[in-house]
Amino acid sequence: MSSRVAVAVLAVGPVLWFALVALSPVLPPLLGAAVYGLGGIICHQLPDRSFHWHGAQLAVCARCTGIYLGACASIVVAPLRPSVSARWIRPPARIAWLLGIAAVPMAVTLVAEWTGLWAPASALRAATGVLVGAAGAVVVTAAVRCDKLR
Repeated sequence: MSSRVAVAVLAVGPVLWFALVALSPVLPPLLGAAVYGLGGIICHQLPDRSFHWHGAQLAVCARCTGIYLGACASIVVAPLRPSVSARWIRPPARIAWLLGIAAVPMAVTLVAEWTGLWAPASALRAATGVLVGAAGAVVVTAAVRCDKLR
């Protein structure tokens, strides 16, 4: 299997999960309950830290929604630009820097929340999540490509 095909197959999961999260308020009851149940396992689901659509809260908080959106967008674009994500895998130290830099804004908002200094809006929480999700997907797709190149 080519690395492009492997990345495309790998993209199905994040795209499907993000679609389920984004559509969670309007899904059929049984499927919606399953998505909210899975969301509850991985997320605190606090209403004041979540996006709402059609009068209902999404299955995960704004930060998690952003992480999934970033991963989804990055992994969908990855097959279109194979050389970009493949470069990030070499040298391995670049991976740590990419994830580290992407995580800084999220860490700042988390520390601000936990210390009570500031309560960032859901849009900012989501934006910091997008950075981390996109960086994580770049690393995963690059690792898949690098493995296929060896």
